[in-house]
Amino acid sequence: MHQRSILLISSLLLPLLFVAAQEPLPKGDDSTFLLNEVVVNAHQTNLRWHHLPGNISVLAGTEVQRGDGNSFASILHALPGIYMHSGTYATNRIVIRGMGSRTPYNTNRIKAYLNDIPITSSDGISSPEDIDLDGIGRIEIIKGPASALYGSGLGGNINLSTPAPLRSSFTARLQVGSFNTAKASAGGSYVRDDLKISGNVGHIRSDGFRENNRLRRTSLLSSGRLEKSAHTLEYTLLLLEMDAAIPSSIGKTLFETDPGAAAPNWKAIEGFKRYGRGVAGISLENRLGEGWVNRLTTFGRWTESYEKRPFNNLTDGTYGGGVRDRLSFHAERYDILVGLEWISDTYRWRVDREEAIINRNSETRYHLNFFTMIHLRPSPKWNISLGGAVNRIRYRLKYRFPDNGDQGGERTFPLTVSPRIGINYAPDSKVALYASVGHGFSMPSPEETLLPEGSINRGLKPEQGWQYEAGIRLNLLHGTTQIDATLYRIDLHNLIVTKRLTDEIFTGINAGRSRHRGIELLWRQQVFYRGHFPGSLNINSSCTFSQNRFVDFTDDGNIYDGNQLPGIPSHLFQTYFDWKPLEPLHLGVRFQYTGKQFINDANSVTADGYQLTDAKVGYLLPITTSGRVELHAGVNNATGTHYASMLTVNAVAAGNAEPRYYYPGAPRHFYIGTIWNF
Repeated sequence: MHQRSILLISSLLLPLLFVAAQEPLPKGDDSTFLLNEVVVNAHQTNLRWHHLPGNISVLAGTEVQRGDGNSFASILHALPGIYMHSGTYATNRIVIRGMGSRTPYNTNRIKAYLNDIPITSSDGISSPEDIDLDGIGRIEIIKGPASALYGSGLGGNINLSTPAPLRSSFTARLQVGSFNTAKASAGGSYVRDDLKISGNVGHIRSDGFRENNRLRRTSLLSSGRLEKSAHTLEYTLLLLEMDAAIPSSIGKTLFETDPGAAAPNWKAIEGFKRYGRGVAGISLENRLGEGWVNRLTTFGRWTESYEKRPFNNLTDGTYGGGVRDRLSFHAERYDILVGLEWISDTYRWRVDREEAIINRNSETRYHLNFFTMIHLRPSPKWNISLGGAVNRIRYRLKYRFPDNGDQGGERTFPLTVSPRIGINYAPDSKVALYASVGHGFSMPSPEETLLPEGSINRGLKPEQGWQYEAGIRLNLLHGTTQIDATLYRIDLHNLIVTKRLTDEIFTGINAGRSRHRGIELLWRQQVFYRGHFPGSLNINSSCTFSQNRFVDFTDDGNIYDGNQLPGIPSHLFQTYFDWKPLEPLHLGVRFQYTGKQFINDANSVTADGYQLTDAKVGYLLPITTSGRVELHAGVNNATGTHYASMLTVNAVAAGNAEPRYYYPGAPRHFYIGTIWNF
């Protein structure tokens, strides 16, 4: 099925999208619909979605648990402006509004938080997809360089939250599927008076559909809340251990003839990555007086990783922590918030080949972010936000391999000021208009801050950019039709280009300017809602059309001005049908179309667009008055589409070999499972 087929299906369904509900829509926390009632906290003050002075995407409740519960990519693709390259269980890259598309194997232009705790590591890597979706109850995403409250991150912010339990409960899941995939998890919550504790422990294992593609991952995520009249105490704990083989990317010939093959050099040594991670934090919220609230969060985090590679072996890790504090005042006509975030992290790495040390370094980063935000409500129709942040970052490099001399040193970056202004005008509950302008920046990763010989690249500057966006929110037909349409433009300068010199050597250069423009559309429709057959049918659709170009970019004498940035689909389209024909029966079907992508800066190599179809059916069996069992089965990539789920942009060819651009996506695969709820 191609793009025309998808558009045909959509056009046939358009008449249904204007059928008004025959019964009032049920209200509930984090409901898929009635988004104007959803409270969003991404601006650090609780605001109704309908009154937000800017674009923020929200996934909550059952939306986070769709599909097989393993694919973070399919969840994020439900939102416009976001695309996730998913090569293997340990190799992913999230791109938001074109930011971060040229990073080789990870996400490093986006900052991620878990319950207000920064989980982006000191080397700039964000991997929220490592966290088991069973432990996540809510995802809020700020897109683009307009998130002044969170410091660096040109692509924006991904804020994850654990569920807020309403009663004591217990849940267990067992699921098996193709490629010897099995998942088991158990979670529960304890609620008594002012105390609420919840947690989830899960394990997933799979052999994968490719050679050298196994996965073993175990995780624990727990949070708790003790609420008193004058204060609230919260904790968050994340522990994760992963062992994942690496098939790596392959050339065009293997991709077309044998997509299940691993790259020969990675297969020969059975390359893998072992990874451990821990995050812990405590938050104390004090209600100081009428309207005054202070929230103080202290946190620590660590990672340990070992990667066996054909060209060398990498042992690295990070440890550190910090403090995040915000003081807010709420009044009838305005809110004021001021705060700071201080993080100190040390990233250390060692490279060896055949047990001989090649390189051994450590880099300590200190990041201080002062931020403020004011929300003004001169009338019930208007919400105006004025905010900004001042960031100071410095790092110290210690060179621990004396054979090449001492190449260590310190560098302090100039103060970075990031202002933001946003306006929302909502004349009634049906229509809201919004616009915002904001500045953002991204710091280079440790690899990018070093020159090829290992010394500090003192000429490298942070990349910075301005985002301009305007949009409209519509809440029509008694809340059954909701539309959020956004136009945006992002102008970047001092663009940091991750330059790959060899398989194991990367460096960063400031290579000019780029411009990102796009249209995003989110459409959520309740077609009908009945207490009997045909039950309820909801449709969620998202579309993204974007143009991301180099404005001024010269690399090794090659001028790429006007070329499109690689690794970004020209357009994205996803529709999810959520049908409950009867009370115990549930059917979900997802259609996704991803447009073509350029794979190199010269725009001489492209990856074709592709279409995916997933489906899942579930049936609830009540077994007691307080418990039930869900049986479910599903298929992913039902049409057996051959596609690349991730691209390695600007891959370097070794000798006469083909450039290894492609990570093949999984063919048609199935799963069945059961969930016990008590």
